[in-house]
Amino acid sequence: MENNNLPDNPYLLLTPGPLSTSKTVKASMLRDWCTWDEDYNLNIVQEIRTRLTHLATSRDELYSTVLMQGSGTFAVESVIGSAIPSHGKLLIIANGVYGMRIIQMAKILNIPYEPYILSEVNLPDIENVRTLLDKIPDITHLFIVHCETTTGILNPVREITALAKQYNKTTIVDAMSSFGGISMDIYDWQIDFLISSANKCIQGVPGFGFIIARKDELVHCENQSHSLSLDLYDQWKTMEGGGKWRFTSPTHVVRAFLQALDELEEEGGIERRYERYSRNQRLLVDGMLRIGFTPLLPDFMQSPIITSFLSPQQEEYSFVKFYNLLKENGYVIYPGKISTANTFRIGNIGEIYPVDIEMLVETIHRIKFW
Repeated sequence: MENNNLPDNPYLLLTPGPLSTSKTVKASMLRDWCTWDEDYNLNIVQEIRTRLTHLATSRDELYSTVLMQGSGTFAVESVIGSAIPSHGKLLIIANGVYGMRIIQMAKILNIPYEPYILSEVNLPDIENVRTLLDKIPDITHLFIVHCETTTGILNPVREITALAKQYNKTTIVDAMSSFGGISMDIYDWQIDFLISSANKCIQGVPGFGFIIARKDELVHCENQSHSLSLDLYDQWKTMEGGGKWRFTSPTHVVRAFLQALDELEEEGGIERRYERYSRNQRLLVDGMLRIGFTPLLPDFMQSPIITSFLSPQQEEYSFVKFYNLLKENGYVIYPGKISTANTFRIGNIGEIYPVDIEMLVETIHRIKFW
């Protein structure tokens, strides 16, 4: 039940995370917790780990969930810096900012890598990936982003991980903005490491990320980390001993995440949430087309998570002015991030419903100043 005494936000966050959360998720952070206490470690941390693993796959005996302090990028770096052995090489598929960030990580961590870089509006080509795997046999690991929120494009992860497994490669998937909002079974999808964050489709608040990984792959991470605080193996082994984090955990955020998991279940699970997000996205695109905006991506590339639109061409248009007017009217959106066109982005996830999208479109139509 929501606490109606809590103040409402002055605007909805129509972003890919942080995102608008329910009053009950926010209210769950009003109590303090001790990081050593069994009520916290066993009844909250271990419960979250178990439930996340079960959400990810029906073969949950093969997988384990590791929670990692920090933003989603911290969780990604914990995998990149722990999973690649000294003799390994990482194939990085990048068609947006978050794929390119892995290249930056690999450079800083001195991890050998092979980049497959595409335009932000192009899907990876399976045959090009096959060619790279044929030509470079010392590749040991493959990385790909599922939903690249640079544009909202949804990459063909299942097909690419299946191909990688034909070559016996370890697969790492950034599902930051898709896990919890798009159904998948990571065993069927042949994903060895899946990475996401508390403040995305589960609809929690920022403060930690999580890695759902095959136990046999986690074992291989021992003594491989390039970092003390981001050592994935050590974090896993410590949590396996009763839910304790190696270093101070974000207790309020963790408790809020358990509430968010409860609310996901109450909504009907990932499939029902996907239906709501998809409905939001369809209403958004149809409404924006009706009032003169053009989506960046064709429908077959588009995720239900976030949508990019081409900016108006009129000289009077300014994103900053548009943003501020929308904020004054109760909505916050994102600027564009691609290099080939001027765009802006509108997220469809979080505590957002079709009526909110309909009102957003009406507001945009009313405040147009160009």
